[in-house]
Amino acid sequence: MARYRDPVCRLCRREGVKLFLKGERCYSDKCALERRNYPPGQHGQARAKQSEYAMQLREKQKLKRMYGLLESQFKRYFTLAERSRGVTGDRLLQILEQRLDNMVYRLGFARSRAEARQLVRHGHFLVDGKRVDIPSYLVRPGQTIAVREKSRQLQPIQQALETARRRGVAEWLELDEVNFTGRVKSLPTREEIPVQVNEKLVVELYSK
Repeated sequence: MARYRDPVCRLCRREGVKLFLKGERCYSDKCALERRNYPPGQHGQARAKQSEYAMQLREKQKLKRMYGLLESQFKRYFTLAERSRGVTGDRLLQILEQRLDNMVYRLGFARSRAEARQLVRHGHFLVDGKRVDIPSYLVRPGQTIAVREKSRQLQPIQQALETARRRGVAEWLELDEVNFTGRVKSLPTREEIPVQVNEKLVVELYSK
């Protein structure tokens, strides 16, 4: 399967916002965007005027890279959002937030979505008591995510929970740190999804 293998901090610099791809490092002064807040490359500091299409493309790239998706996966989620009831942009963000790897990250069992994806693939999580190793599995409101008992002492999970105590857990999720479980109380509203993206431009891009 194709995946990005170059330094991920370049992606944050290219998009001009923190995509939170490096876990704890993104919250520290070591963040590449804090040090060099301009796109990478020879002409990174040049001020280029963006066309309407370029602005739409950048917003789509931000969202796609933030959740670690390929173009085909992202387009599939957009089609699903377009066919759903409600505002397409809001539904797209809700669907992306429903991914199991994102839920694991939001609950604080992983320091980044990439780490969450790896932990899910290795079978360390249960959804309603059943092992699920598909990162793209869409978790529904009312379902419970739990760390397998034999995986609870893993260093990445322990370190992630320490970070989560400082960062906090989203209002639409419920974390039981003692039992290593989390529950989805409801789907998040747009205001509860902390992503610096103009989803309306993404909708405009795909609606052409």
